[in-house]
Amino acid sequence: MQVPIFTVDAFTNRPFSGNPAAVCLLENDLDEDLHQKIATEMNLSETAFIRKLHPGDDFTKSSCFGLRWFTPANEVPLCGHATLASAAVLFHVQKNTNSVLTFVTLSGELKARQVEDHIVLDLPLYITYPQVLQEVEELIKAAVGDMIVQDLRYSPDTKKLLVRLSDAYDRSVLEQLQVNAQRFLSAEKTGKVKGLILTLKGNSSGKHKGHDFYSRYFAPWYGILEDPVTGSAHAVLSSYWSEQLGKKEMLAFQCSCRGGELKISLRNDGRVDIAGQIAIVLKGNVTL
Repeated sequence: MQVPIFTVDAFTNRPFSGNPAAVCLLENDLDEDLHQKIATEMNLSETAFIRKLHPGDDFTKSSCFGLRWFTPANEVPLCGHATLASAAVLFHVQKNTNSVLTFVTLSGELKARQVEDHIVLDLPLYITYPQVLQEVEELIKAAVGDMIVQDLRYSPDTKKLLVRLSDAYDRSVLEQLQVNAQRFLSAEKTGKVKGLILTLKGNSSGKHKGHDFYSRYFAPWYGILEDPVTGSAHAVLSSYWSEQLGKKEMLAFQCSCRGGELKISLRNDGRVDIAGQIAIVLKGNVTL
């Protein structure tokens, strides 16, 4: 049995930047254990599996599909960049004729649509709540040492901890910060954190002006030391920075070594549109 597979760099228009995801198109049901085995073999932060919901469905003509995401270690409830990559395979490789695609996922129905040279994802928006420093002090120290933390928030829906560094720092400080994410596993004592976001307010002057905020994202709990560009983290960051900046339209940049840009638009229905570009870098088959 052969399963078509693609590698897509998401939130970039250049190969070898942004965040790579593998995307599998399932013509038939796959044995449950094979999802994880393929994801472990691909060894990317996410491998997505697009499946037909009904026997007569067609990757070119149908508008609704099932979608699951696996890290090399386990299945996850939401992955933005692999959803962007999945939509790209349907729109650009399969030449899907629908203007909007719907994915049935563990996070409910997610929609993707093409707008010019971007693909726009309609994602849940996750609210953050103030977090007491004492509870997570050891984890913060493992992440940023003695750097000044300006704000600390927690998203119970996603189990992500948001750490805002002082406005006195600029993007280069965040980019150059050496983070040993493996240490987070022993430093996190509460059991409630499964992802750590470092974020910084954008700079309205200088060579990087134009971005409203910057971030880096770490998820060693899911076997991902640092994720290059993270849609699900921006579903948390969007609500926080919208409140802080008083803006509904924002441009964000994730400062990993690969880097990636996200266009953000808060919707009136309590969700968020996150748009990005893609580059398809590999097409092939997995032989089972």
